[in-house]
Amino acid sequence: MTGHPHTPLPRLADTLRRLPPSCGPVRLVAVDGHAGSGKSTFARRLAEALGGAPVLRLDDIASHDRLFDWTERVRRQVVDPLSRGETARYATYDWHERRFGPADGTLPPAPVVIVEGVGAGRRALRPHLAALLWMDVPHEEAWQRGRLRDGTVQRDFWDGWEPEELKHFTGDPSRPFAQLLVRQCPEGYEVLPGPHVTLTEA
Repeated sequence: MTGHPHTPLPRLADTLRRLPPSCGPVRLVAVDGHAGSGKSTFARRLAEALGGAPVLRLDDIASHDRLFDWTERVRRQVVDPLSRGETARYATYDWHERRFGPADGTLPPAPVVIVEGVGAGRRALRPHLAALLWMDVPHEEAWQRGRLRDGTVQRDFWDGWEPEELKHFTGDPSRPFAQLLVRQCPEGYEVLPGPHVTLTEA
């Protein structure tokens, strides 16, 4: 893929569909970036362009006491079943109740499955990814957006989150390994080649 600016999402979706499977029959696509960078909105729109692709939100996997220590849960509950062509089932975390609920989250082994969240492109997951997309927003700008979005009620959470996120990306950066950089525009998105190799269609 050339990563032409203003790549329409349908064209990006078509490129992702043609990539070789990376996790059993699934093309696992990570949407990573700093908190507040617009990952969830972009992932939702990309999923729509893919005809309703399943999306794993890492906010459902992480928890207050394990903001980034969730690799084993993702491997056991998501990667392993998908690699066998089976539906993944996982428990979702309730950030208000501060506890995990029943294992009611499901991800069928669709042609493309999106994983979105801070750390989606981490070292342990990259061998299972068909593509890594990075929301290219500086952390200061992203965090400011996030704080404005969440309001004063989440101020303490953000005060604790920011140093933890910096620690994570310092030790396990994702952006250098992204094939594509995504930048939000007044209308739509720019999709540009990332620091890593460009995508090769099957």
